[in-house]
Amino acid sequence: MTDFTGNHILSVNQLDRDAIAKIFETANMMLPYAQRKKRTHVLDGAILGNMFFEASTRTRVSFGSAFNLLGGFVRETTGMSSSALAKGESLYDTARVLSSYADVIAMRHPQSGSVKEFSEGSMVPVINGGDGANEHPTQALLDLYTIEKELTASLQTIDKMHIAMVGDLKHGRTVHSLSKLLAQYKNITFSLISPKALAMPDEIVSVLENAGHKVIITDSIEGNVDADILYLTRIQEERFTSQEEADLYRGQFRLNQQIYTKHCKSNTVIMHPLPRDSRSDANELDTDLNLNPNLAIFRQVENGVLIRMALFALTLGVSDQVSKHESDVHWFSRK
Repeated sequence: MTDFTGNHILSVNQLDRDAIAKIFETANMMLPYAQRKKRTHVLDGAILGNMFFEASTRTRVSFGSAFNLLGGFVRETTGMSSSALAKGESLYDTARVLSSYADVIAMRHPQSGSVKEFSEGSMVPVINGGDGANEHPTQALLDLYTIEKELTASLQTIDKMHIAMVGDLKHGRTVHSLSKLLAQYKNITFSLISPKALAMPDEIVSVLENAGHKVIITDSIEGNVDADILYLTRIQEERFTSQEEADLYRGQFRLNQQIYTKHCKSNTVIMHPLPRDSRSDANELDTDLNLNPNLAIFRQVENGVLIRMALFALTLGVSDQVSKHESDVHWFSRK
């Protein structure tokens, strides 16, 4: 993709290294606005249709905040039951109607391929906020952006790094999309750690191996998390046929400071797409890591706003006009 203006963002497969670099360059430009050091009104009058037909907190609010920070307005639809889809309306018809009310749409849906189907009826750009167990391109972009920033701080690069992905790799759309992006880099070692029944799909493993990367598939943390990046995921219980089936795997992989000290490098970066399951029977990422400087989960959240601001600016064709519409912040801003 060389020109983002007016185009949908549905899959990481659309993005080559040049496109990724353009998104990251634009995200860097958004920092003073995301940090409330400046305001921009570049999207004054524009409307985002924030359509989330599956439960979401961070992604939904992040999309909305990103659009507001560019000066635009947000209209939300949450939950299937509150939409005309519950009355039998097709995704195509819903898209034709709602795209007439908005300038861009961010959409999440529980069924794989649904966002693409919706986009075929939309008259405005559609950005995929997650479609079932399929893809989550904006999460993958913010994860990659975080990885690049974290490694740069320690004078490392994505090329030749070691990343360990842990947890529900079968249903975790974040690791699927991130793996596809990372496949474009060079000589990466992937440690894929999960219960055998929740292993990374074969097609994703093939993408990595065909790109020349080293792939280690295991069900053991011990000896496999001395990585540059440690990316944990929760058990995606909403993807299982029953709660009882999901419960079989809850709590199998946990990380706390003691385990980190024993098995990880002193500078291993800890990442997680959130929410982390802090219930006692899961507790995949212990709160005793909160003071660990290598815990990057909240930096990921902040980077998500930057990436989504960048995507809005690029798809609406205003990335070169942002600073021309800026003004000072007059209210108390966070430290």
